[in-house]
Amino acid sequence: MISIEESVRDGEKVEEYSECQYRNPLKPFWKIPYMRILGLEIAPKTFSALRHRNFRLFWIGQWISLTGTWMQSIAQGWLVFEITNSSFKLGLVSTLSTLPVLLLTLVGGVVADKMNKRKLLLATQTTVMCLAFALASLVYFDVVEYWHIVILACMQGIVMAFDAPARQSFFVEMVGKEDLMNAIALNSTIFNAARILGPAVAGILIATVGVGGCFFLNGVSFLAVIMGLLLMRGDFSPSYTITGSVIENIKEGVRYMWDDKKIVSYISIIATTSIFGMPYLMLMPVFARDYLHVGPQGLGTLMASVGMGALVAALMLATLGDFEKKGFLMLAGGITFTVALTTFSFSGSYPFSLFLLILSGWGMITQTATINTLLQTRVPDNMRGRVMSAFTLTFMGFQPFGSFQAGVLAQQLGAPMTVRIGGIACGLMLLLLMMRRRDVYAS
Repeated sequence: MISIEESVRDGEKVEEYSECQYRNPLKPFWKIPYMRILGLEIAPKTFSALRHRNFRLFWIGQWISLTGTWMQSIAQGWLVFEITNSSFKLGLVSTLSTLPVLLLTLVGGVVADKMNKRKLLLATQTTVMCLAFALASLVYFDVVEYWHIVILACMQGIVMAFDAPARQSFFVEMVGKEDLMNAIALNSTIFNAARILGPAVAGILIATVGVGGCFFLNGVSFLAVIMGLLLMRGDFSPSYTITGSVIENIKEGVRYMWDDKKIVSYISIIATTSIFGMPYLMLMPVFARDYLHVGPQGLGTLMASVGMGALVAALMLATLGDFEKKGFLMLAGGITFTVALTTFSFSGSYPFSLFLLILSGWGMITQTATINTLLQTRVPDNMRGRVMSAFTLTFMGFQPFGSFQAGVLAQQLGAPMTVRIGGIACGLMLLLLMMRRRDVYAS
């Protein structure tokens, strides 16, 4: 048995435990010093951030909400492709949904540094829930048109420009710096677990209750994260004061990042992956229908395979914790993603494609989550929102360019050649940094 003690940190109770083995299977898994799964010890290091009550509430709510979000993403892509039968218009929706992130996310980073992040997240999550219900209603009454989807996607993008920087920089306020890296990895874990579950469920629901059911259930799923935010304890008001106008604050953040060449390198990797690598996900409906001939259920499995590989990567990173060779992990993830993506573009086999997508998911999250961790642990508290807004800008805000170029190229050259070009571009960026910025990978 172990002894559970409670201490108070920043207004919330934090559960502490000793290192002897715990054998009571009825206790929550985050209180167990270690568990053996297939002979591997995966806790407590893997789940150490779950000692914090506020983070547990956020983590569980996000898991449910993100599952619904992935369901809607798959259903929306299928709906657009069915309505328009156009790869270009499929890419255009993705472009317009992330364009507001490009334009507004730096403002969102300043707002995140100045505001109570919990209140900001409550506002953004409630708004996105209403947008999901609006799309479900349009489908239910059989009046949905392509322009409806475009407008709602743009509105969601505006909300995400403020939600993402606040959410990324909120982790340290829930868990402190001691468990920050673990919290980031666990957030990646639920994101990618949802990437597995959401598309798989969406494939079934599209074939049974239709896309409208996916949109409605996504709206309901936001209640979980909203409830979690409402139940949190503690004062989340900023402990520092930021003066000056929004423009001045943005310039201050840009100057800070530009002066740190490692931050510039990290952001460059994310930007290249966002523009040239990530669009392969947007083209999955095309591969599922026209090249692999597996329909909506096969589309769900293809997307779930990406999530499966990403989930394995996130659990690995959470278990490694404060691993010293993070630069090596970032490089390994980038190489794996590049090779798997390029090979996938040549594959005509459904089972082999699933295997390659697992590898691509592993590589993508290993590279991205490691960069996220390196950025957050490198910057001071009063800059975290703005630095993470730059991360969001490149990871999400640059996707309009990626989606647009992928839609145009897919229309002219086909989806496989488009993905192939993207994989080669990501590989060239890795090679350039290996030649000119070796310290990035040595960290």
